[in-house]
Amino acid sequence: MALTEGIKAPTFTGATDGNGMFSTKDLKGMWTVLYFYPKDDTSGCTAEACDFRDSMNRITRRGIQVVGVSPDSVEKHNTFKEKYGLTFPLLSDPDHSICESFDVWKEKSMYGRKYMGVVRTTYIIDGKGVIAKTFENVKVPGHVESVLQACKDLGA
Repeated sequence: MALTEGIKAPTFTGATDGNGMFSTKDLKGMWTVLYFYPKDDTSGCTAEACDFRDSMNRITRRGIQVVGVSPDSVEKHNTFKEKYGLTFPLLSDPDHSICESFDVWKEKSMYGRKYMGVVRTTYIIDGKGVIAKTFENVKVPGHVESVLQACKDLGA
């Protein structure tokens, strides 16, 4: 189960594409869409990232930042970001510590095989670092529109 709305987002720091860093302090004073996805350059993850990319004007106009998080390396993020022209940071979490703190690193099952992985989840975090909205077990089609509507409803 994902983190509860109304609680403070967990503290974290991690490397991003382009040799940057992103941490909890970067959430302060700005609404943030923090979305967790399983793997760069796979069909669902690419569709989700490109949907966010294609909606960035509408998102940033509202004063909202988008940050993607996956266990992939910074190098993979660099390649993925360049290949698809992504315009927002991708946070690398190779040890799963950020995913675990946001309760998205879970046991999954595919074709009867169990394994650990990221459950696609999105958090909208307000400018005070509080989780304002949670989307669990995200289905990619229509997700970005749902996020935009939620941001509007929340006054972001």
